Amino acid sequence: LKYRNSNSPRCTWEGREAMSALFDFQGLLVVVLLSICTCSYLRPRFGNFLQPKAPGFLGMFGRFAVIGDRLSPFVSCACMIMAISTLFVR
Repeated sequence: LKYRNSNSPRCTWEGREAMSALFDFQGLLVVVLLSICTCSYLRPRFGNFLQPKAPGFLGMFGRFAVIGDRLSPFVSCACMIMAISTLFVR
């Protein structure tokens, strides 16, 4: 992790700029899909923790679990498409 020059605050990682996954649209979609899959997997194990009617941040994870349960064929197809896109297009 190095700075390009003293005037630029951006960091570089071996010649590429260090960037969060949320700065491009495809990265955002990957994060959302992985969150949906993870929450729907964890909901049967931690049902009291992931309530969809809970307010705030934990309620969002509960809603992700409901989306993953109700739309599981579409979510799994989207995960496969994103995996293929990440492996072969990027």
